[in-house]
Amino acid sequence: MTEWQKSAWREKPRVQMPDYTDDSALKAVEAQLSKYPPLVFAGEARSLKRDLAAAGRGEAFLLQGGDCAEAFDQFSADAIRDTFKVMLQMAMILTYGAKVPVVKVGRMAGQFAKPRSAPTEAKDGQELPSYRGDIINELAFTPEARIPDPKRMLQAYTQAAATLNLLRAFSTGGYADVHQVHAWTLGFTESEKAAAYRDMANRISDTLDFMKAAGLESDTNHNLRTVDFYTSHEALLLEYEEALCRLDSTSGKWLAGSGHMIWIGDRTRQPDGAHVEFARGVLNPVGLKCGPSLTADDLKVLMARLNPSNEAGKLTLIARFGAGKTAEHLPRLIEAVRSEGANVTWVCDPMHGNTIKSASGYKTRPFDAVLREVRDFFAVHRAEGTVPGGVHFEMTGLDVTECTGGVQAVSDENLSDRYHTACDPRLNASQSLELAFLVAEELTSHRTALAANG
Repeated sequence: MTEWQKSAWREKPRVQMPDYTDDSALKAVEAQLSKYPPLVFAGEARSLKRDLAAAGRGEAFLLQGGDCAEAFDQFSADAIRDTFKVMLQMAMILTYGAKVPVVKVGRMAGQFAKPRSAPTEAKDGQELPSYRGDIINELAFTPEARIPDPKRMLQAYTQAAATLNLLRAFSTGGYADVHQVHAWTLGFTESEKAAAYRDMANRISDTLDFMKAAGLESDTNHNLRTVDFYTSHEALLLEYEEALCRLDSTSGKWLAGSGHMIWIGDRTRQPDGAHVEFARGVLNPVGLKCGPSLTADDLKVLMARLNPSNEAGKLTLIARFGAGKTAEHLPRLIEAVRSEGANVTWVCDPMHGNTIKSASGYKTRPFDAVLREVRDFFAVHRAEGTVPGGVHFEMTGLDVTECTGGVQAVSDENLSDRYHTACDPRLNASQSLELAFLVAEELTSHRTALAANG
């Protein structure tokens, strides 16, 4: 294969990307971005790769979560804090269930572009280009708002930089203290509706009390006060990705400087397409969304393209089939991986295959369908003797009403109360924590079954 160039994707077929009308404005933005500092650093990406390799071996577990699409008008320090807070709570619950470290990766500081099922949308007899995320155009349904504007990349960069700055402060400044995180979780389990999860919460309390009695206090133990927190997004807008690509002087390899981990969506994984071409050349860990239409042969080609040296931690396969379909599709892809001897980390995305239109007209995701896909994912890996390496959720720390079900019993009638997403429905804080407890139960069962089988 020819030596990789960061601009080589421009010679490949492109999908799900805008056609900018002002080429000179686009080139000016790309030139400006190319002078900006990278948002992440090569050493951080290598650390995440090591952590994902551990998850692939069952020695860690990936928790990846955050916004469907970050919005400029919803950007605030409180929103970042609330999502970070819930992810820490989820991670603590999963750590207890898995008995291994949890790798925390946010869909944050870069998740601005969204693939769409159609290039246009119609409303009240008017047809306009689809909204493709704030980095490309605006949500407002007007001809002017839907024109792709390259200057929006500069605003996305600024918001991503500010988000990362705050995340780094939260991660190392004491906000992530393990005792504080657990105190937040206890507040959730005190409600009558969450009583089913109180036993596990109490067991975590007992463990922390034992650690305190043994002298393992957070004020003297750095590991109890800080966390490693990484960022990720779908690398959809390749002009932005290329402009932030930087040569790592340590390794001589190229870094996607837009985020620690990038992924390729189910709509952009063409083996000879632009997105695969870009992702194959960066040193970052790369995710690949695997939907029902992915064939075993295409997966083999994609694994060879995206991870030619078969490096552990490099490639994460994110299964997203829909409730009731995992048992049909996941085993054949596992067999393709096994036949190639490929190093991959298997992750479950139970959100994207379970989007429905409610009777009230809102897009939603039933909590029960999300949970069923997670359970099916674990069941297949138990049957195949393979490792369930993590979960990938669209969620927020805000008290939204976008997915139905859960202990809050969000109903179809409640969806309009606090439906704030610009694209797809997200789990709210309560639903995210409930799902963490249920995934922790699956992890505990999985480890028990492994121990019983020797």
